[in-house]
Amino acid sequence: MPEIYKQRILKLLKHQDYEPVKINRLAQNLGVGSEDYPQFKEAFDQLRGAGHVIIGHGNLVTLPALTGRIVGRFRANPRGFGFITTLEPTAHGDLFVPPEATADAMTGDIVMAKVVKKGQRAGQSRLVGQIVQILERACDRCVGTLSQHPEGWLVQPDGNAFVEPIAVDDVAAKGAREKDKVVVEITSYPTDKYIARGVIIQVLGRAGHYDTEVLSVVQRFHLPTEFDAECLNQARTAAHAFKPESITDRENISAKTIITIDPPDAKDFDDAISLERTADGKWLLGVHIADVSGFVSPDSPLDIEARKRGNSIYLPAKTIPMLPEVLSNGVCSLQPDQPRLAKSAYITYDDRGKVVTTRFANSIIRSTQRLTYLQADAALKGHTKDLPASVITLLKDMEHLSRIIETRRRDQGMIHLDLPETELVMDDAGRVTDARPADTSYPHTIIEMFMVEANEAVARLIDRLDIPFLRRIHPEPDALTLRNLAMLVRSFGLTLPRTPTRKSIQDLLAAVKDADASLAVNLAVLRSFEKARYAPQHIGHYALASTHYCHFTSPIRRYADLTVHRILDLYVRGKTDRAKQIAAGQNLAEIGSHISFTEQRATDAERELTTVLVLQLLSKRIGSKVRGVVTGVTSFGLFLQCRKFGVEGLVQLADLGPDEWKYDARSQCVIGRRSNKTVRLGQALDVAITSVDIPARKLNFTPLEPLVTAEQIRRAGPSAPREPKPDPKGAAKDKSRRHPGKRPRTQKRNARRRK
Repeated sequence: MPEIYKQRILKLLKHQDYEPVKINRLAQNLGVGSEDYPQFKEAFDQLRGAGHVIIGHGNLVTLPALTGRIVGRFRANPRGFGFITTLEPTAHGDLFVPPEATADAMTGDIVMAKVVKKGQRAGQSRLVGQIVQILERACDRCVGTLSQHPEGWLVQPDGNAFVEPIAVDDVAAKGAREKDKVVVEITSYPTDKYIARGVIIQVLGRAGHYDTEVLSVVQRFHLPTEFDAECLNQARTAAHAFKPESITDRENISAKTIITIDPPDAKDFDDAISLERTADGKWLLGVHIADVSGFVSPDSPLDIEARKRGNSIYLPAKTIPMLPEVLSNGVCSLQPDQPRLAKSAYITYDDRGKVVTTRFANSIIRSTQRLTYLQADAALKGHTKDLPASVITLLKDMEHLSRIIETRRRDQGMIHLDLPETELVMDDAGRVTDARPADTSYPHTIIEMFMVEANEAVARLIDRLDIPFLRRIHPEPDALTLRNLAMLVRSFGLTLPRTPTRKSIQDLLAAVKDADASLAVNLAVLRSFEKARYAPQHIGHYALASTHYCHFTSPIRRYADLTVHRILDLYVRGKTDRAKQIAAGQNLAEIGSHISFTEQRATDAERELTTVLVLQLLSKRIGSKVRGVVTGVTSFGLFLQCRKFGVEGLVQLADLGPDEWKYDARSQCVIGRRSNKTVRLGQALDVAITSVDIPARKLNFTPLEPLVTAEQIRRAGPSAPREPKPDPKGAAKDKSRRHPGKRPRTQKRNARRRK
């Protein structure tokens, strides 16, 4: 627990709006109750003892000042300067490094810098950094596109980690051609006079081809590829040894009506549902999860590889599995009409959706029906052709119970963010040809509710058994972050209490549902939350309003779930003491940190490839009209989220119209000095695509029509800027347009993994 509090204390103290307070007030701002104060105080004392926090004048808690020499991670800017984020927290924040003081540092490098005073600004010393030593290079290779220039061959790196091209020699040695995507090993880093140089070590293929772009993402994010022979042999042996007819120590529920509901392209079916009425009229929900623990033994080569991978990776039209396909798509997958091993969680509910009892078992199941979400939705709407009567009855009962559970969970404070997804339409060559709103029919919610309930039930059990395990934690936002969210919401013409509660956040999200501002408001709420992650600390899941929570329902594609299955297996077999012994010998914090990293890596890789594929399509549609929503306002332009394709682009202020546009940080808008025209967060704009830079992952828009005209400016005459007034009607009540929203995700089944 102290480690969690350390992170939360430092996060709050590093916030740009933090004002020093005494330790008791600090605890209040973090929502620390009296029962948890001793752990908070222990964490604070450890931070203070290490010099990471100080108690200054008036007993106020602050971070140490930025002085002398510091060590941090460098972030380069295309215009030559950069910033250093210190490894040890300081009260200063990121340190600016002017172009002449960056040495040959590149983005991600760990550097040592001298802190130099450069006069004063706003009554405070202005500090800049001067890099004196590169302590650790972030990367010695990169991926980019090869091109020929008069001065020689250059590789333009993908993304923004390397902002300048890299010169390469001896291109013919690897048979590389212009416009090939290549992997370059850096031999000399850039200086103030020379760009970086490198050598081509691998040719991935022609830039723009789907297979090439996949290989590029695999290289950039260091994703796993093929399984080694030892892992494959272990998986084949386990699959061939599976003889369900000889298993006698499991509950055999093959005769029950059990169904799976997944996307149409799913192959790894890891959850199935049964539901029936008990003799006393209660609901008995059965959540049956593929029992991977029966095939992957702890510390075996396959287990070590699965732990290293952390999770399956779902890229557009390609999956990199956590387990070999003979298991993930074969004997572990709950395929219809096939006997399969499962861990079954039985949860009994009363008519208000309150949990009455829970029971767990090792079982053998046989899925009655494999349904897609669209098929399940059609059946619930009366299109039941070719479906058995038992399956139709089960679906209707599932919908009924799910709505009861959903109501109960919302009453308890569960926060549901409305961030609609976009599905890419791809041809056989992997080219994106179009995009469409992702299916959001109610069967998605049915499965989500049942999975959350099962995850919670298992976590409650293991907590009761007092066995250490990997939880899925989501810390409560600190008071300062919530206060800033409340201030930001005012720019939408909406209100939120100074210290928002779950209920007030729920009301806010309901107020903007279907409005133009919905996407921006939901993103603002999301950004105010910390990321959910895996850790053994018992702090609950804020967004789900859950005290006990873990991941149990997807062991085919998440290693965290597999660790929970092993504990549950020992419990079912009456070996709880053995489970405690094993847990005591594991470094759960380290495992949790690693698989949280691999989860984020998978998300970043998916986003990267999706963005590339969409930008390739949009590069052929220069001048086309798209509709966007303002999701970011800066002093140089507006960031718009493209509704149809889910990517973000920039509208420069100069393109808004012939006025002098002023950025208002407090109200998160820009204002025309003479026209008083205002553009704010959440506003919808019709724009045209003006340019696409695929290597830099940049997209630029221009309004279809200037927001103001020269004639309007002439008529307005000279005027001073006035304070913008929020428009409560436009933000909250404009429900005339719907939009798909967020970035694309090609596999809908991944929505549940974020919980």
